[in-house]
Amino acid sequence: MKDLFSEDSSDYASFRPSYPTDLINYIRTLVPESAIIWECGAGSGQMTRLLAPHFHFIHATDISQPQLDMAPTYANVHYTKQRAEHTNFPNQSFHMVIAAQAAHWFDFDTYYNEVRRVLKRSGLVVLTGYGLLRVEPFIDEAIDRFYTQLGPFWEPERKHIDLDYQSIPFPFEELSTPAFSYRTEWSIEHCMAYLQTWSAFRKMSKEEKISRLADLKSKLLHYWQGSKVVTFPTLLRVGYLR
Repeated sequence: MKDLFSEDSSDYASFRPSYPTDLINYIRTLVPESAIIWECGAGSGQMTRLLAPHFHFIHATDISQPQLDMAPTYANVHYTKQRAEHTNFPNQSFHMVIAAQAAHWFDFDTYYNEVRRVLKRSGLVVLTGYGLLRVEPFIDEAIDRFYTQLGPFWEPERKHIDLDYQSIPFPFEELSTPAFSYRTEWSIEHCMAYLQTWSAFRKMSKEEKISRLADLKSKLLHYWQGSKVVTFPTLLRVGYLR
């Protein structure tokens, strides 16, 4: 698992999107409220805060301590710095293992071996995340061009998001899942701050960052006044350990 988000972890916590309520309600139909859950790659807790009110206990892990330091505190959540591929959890500890916007960074074979070790029989495995934001046609076109221009700076694992997580191996009894998307309202300033949390953007030189972001914002200002509805398509793989 790569650590690309320890730096500027407060920006990640402030400007990254959340997940749809319908997704959480769907997961609740598959796992009892008494469940003990491992949330792997929890980061600053975007998924954690949604799961915590509905399940008995959550062990949330990440390789980035600065990210975990930004996560919300709950009585039924315990955060520890651990790698996805190797943890100190006992065998068959969990009813569900979930990774949100993190699985594409994992070493799949070793991660799945760890999942099989710590998951109870018939336990649930969930990989979820979000794709490229959508706003309005002109704005989408401009953001798509910006995204493409960052091509040389994206890590190779980004391809799994572009392919809706369908390129990630998933050796479990997979379910056919509903389609979900997360909708929110953002100002252009919030959108620009979110784009700056992209790993590819952060790899660029300081001068190039300033130039490219200023150019994108100038193109969008005429179309983005006040708040706009921003939609993130949800990526989702769900299956049972048999």
